[in-house]
Amino acid sequence: MSTTYSLGATAAFGLEGVVAGELKRMGYDAKGFHGGATFSGTLADAFRANLWLRTADRVLIYFGRFKAVTFDSLFEQVKALPWEEVLPRNAEVYVTGKCARSQLMSVSDVQSIAKKAIVERMKGAYGLNWLPEDGARYHIDVHIHQDEAALTLDTSGVGLSRRGYRTLNAEAPLRETLAAAMLLTSPFRPWLPFYDPMCGSGTLPIEAAMIALDRAPGLKRAFDMEKWDCVDARELEAIRQEAQERFEKAKKEKSVEIYGSDVDGRVLRLAAAHRAQAGLNDFICLEQKALADARLPAPRGAVVTNPPYGERLGDAKAAQQVCRELRELMQGNDDWTMTAITSSRDFEKVYGRRCTKKRRVYNGRIECEILTYIPHSDRVAKARRLPKEHRP
Repeated sequence: MSTTYSLGATAAFGLEGVVAGELKRMGYDAKGFHGGATFSGTLADAFRANLWLRTADRVLIYFGRFKAVTFDSLFEQVKALPWEEVLPRNAEVYVTGKCARSQLMSVSDVQSIAKKAIVERMKGAYGLNWLPEDGARYHIDVHIHQDEAALTLDTSGVGLSRRGYRTLNAEAPLRETLAAAMLLTSPFRPWLPFYDPMCGSGTLPIEAAMIALDRAPGLKRAFDMEKWDCVDARELEAIRQEAQERFEKAKKEKSVEIYGSDVDGRVLRLAAAHRAQAGLNDFICLEQKALADARLPAPRGAVVTNPPYGERLGDAKAAQQVCRELRELMQGNDDWTMTAITSSRDFEKVYGRRCTKKRRVYNGRIECEILTYIPHSDRVAKARRLPKEHRP
């Protein structure tokens, strides 16, 4: 597993810089690009990224990049790549494709030709007349954009937003990766109390608790690359065990205050179930309470929330009332910050204040903004810079 590859972590629109920041904090020389961030590393590094990245969608190996304007050229250049370095003789080769603004625009033909080229390469490398394809699946994607072909190998399998704790459905759930991005770009820090007064099925409180307790988001799920013959299973298990030990240590040593409430008892029961499945029962306090009756649970902290907006309620007036109640919750609490995601262009007007900062993102297909309000920016910045030994 010592071979170094060009790796990529894909991300939703607006989160590329957040993913690049995560990778840099992990020690990688990452660079953001439209759709994600790139970095270099071994297969062990790819596994570590899968395990720890909170805001990325997938981790890919960039296996080849070249210009392709004919199907013959595509075939020969795909065949020339050293697939046998990663794919075993019995690999199930699964090829998908995308084409945009290129001379080769037939996705089905691109997939078929790429698959045939890989199979021919493998047959030659292993001295076979045919490939059994009864082993682990290797998902290869051929993306052709402006005649430039990029071939990637997916190490993740199911998207990284699938942490494994959210198995029950609620209306308009917030994707885990987007929830984590809200938290990482907000003033919330592990030593600050956290509160979501509209927590729904619990995604934001659970993601906040995982950050506060140094819990790897992929700790309790599997990744496609773990089934590959080319990886050292013992090395990957050691990486996972190290993450488990970090989590266990944090549970014993750290004091966290994570609160969530919601007016809907049904979704709150889902939140409680998800909290249990995440193994965080002792660290998240949930309570059924209307927003109008909510009170901040500590002298200072961070509110991060996903208030219902017009697209979900079908009622802009009701969404505006929620915004006003949120403003009333925050009034007079200058040691609390507030971060909310909304699709409403009138949020700041109804809230009665311009936000301190904003970030444009997509919640599913809905274009949204993450708005952050910091009453005393200088004081919050100072708190974020406190030496570790002085943090509460």
